[in-house]
This record gives sequence, structure tokens and C-alpha cells, in this order.
Amino acid sequence: MTRIRFHQELDELKHRILAMAGMAEQAVDLAVQAYSQRDLALCERVLTNEPGINRAEREVDEFAIDLLAMQQPMAVDLRFILAVIKINADLERVGDQAVNIAQRVMHMAGMPAFELPVDIPAMASRVRAMVRDALRSFIEGDTELAKRVLEADDEIDRINHEAFAALSACMQAKPDCAVQALDALSIARNLERVADHATNIAEDVIFWVRGADVRHGAGQTIAGS
Repeated sequence: MTRIRFHQELDELKHRILAMAGMAEQAVDLAVQAYSQRDLALCERVLTNEPGINRAEREVDEFAIDLLAMQQPMAVDLRFILAVIKINADLERVGDQAVNIAQRVMHMAGMPAFELPVDIPAMASRVRAMVRDALRSFIEGDTELAKRVLEADDEIDRINHEAFAALSACMQAKPDCAVQALDALSIARNLERVADHATNIAEDVIFWVRGADVRHGAGQTIAGS
């Protein structure tokens, strides 16, 4: 494989992971919309689309592993392929979280609506912004944007903690809303996990571009970068 051909294959790999990202983003968007509207048809779309996300994950992994085996890349090209493999796994898990949300919405749909003390759509908007920024940092190789994604995760953690406290108090004060409050608590937790996956993607972008491992607050530069 010539170098030109190899870089064409890297471009193809990038195209495939971005297509996968679009599927995962759409799943979250549909799940949150289903929550806002109590729309079972949207829930079904999330569940129906999940096998496509799983299939795309396998195809991206196979393509990336073939590149590693055939070309044995070094330095930044090697880090790019490794980052794509890790990002691919996180995107598949984003799809899983969307399925979890849809299932909770389906559970809630048959119950009388309660006014719950948590703004799930507002939390979801922040989380989706994190995912978009993480993916844009990947597209543009922008480590400063990736760092901002890492910083945004603290805010999502805070919102999740507040949701837990508010919904726990609601369950104690209004036992009739306990089941729906538990569902909303689960949805908030799923959104917090989507934010964690966005954070992982941002960390992988920094690893790819700078050769730096910033997981768990580390900042060590990888040798040979």
C-alpha cells in the first residue's frame, strides 16, 4: 500500500466514524424528543435503529484493525487509528444510553403525567452540545475545543447530582410520583453517561493530536509523538 493510498484509507476511516457519530447523535436526539413528547413511535425508532449502530461499530473496528495490520503505522497515524477505535466504542455506548432512555420513556408513557422537579430537556441540550463539540474537535483536530468539553463535564455532574437530590425529595413528599421519578432519575443518569462518553472522545482527540494522555487528570506526553 503506497503512502497516498494509506492516507486515502485514513480519510475513509474518518468518514466511517463520522457516519457512526451521526447515528449515535440521532439516537440521543430521538430519545430526548420521545421524553418531551411521551412519543412511543420515537422510542421504537431508537430501538429499531440500534442494530445499525452496532453493525457500524463492527465495520469501523474491522476497517481500523485491517489498517493497523497492513500498514503498521507510526506516531500520529498510529495514534489516529487507535483514537478512532476508542471513539468508536464510546459512540456505540452513546447509542446504548439512548436505548436506555427510550425504554424508560416507554415505561413512563402509560402513567399519568407528573410535574417532576428536573428539566431533562435542558440537561440533554447541554449534553448534546458536549457531544457535538467533542466530534467537532475530532473533525478539526482542535485540542482547545476538546479541553472545553472536559471542563463542561463538571457542570453535567453537578446537574445530575441536583437532579438526584430533587427527585429523591419528590419521591418522599409524593409517593404517587415515585415510579416516574425513578424513571427520570435513570434518564438523568443515562445523560450523564453520554457526557462521560463525550469526555472520553475529547481525551482521545488530545491523545491523537498531541500524544498526551489526559485521562484522570494526567498530562503526560507519549514518547515518540
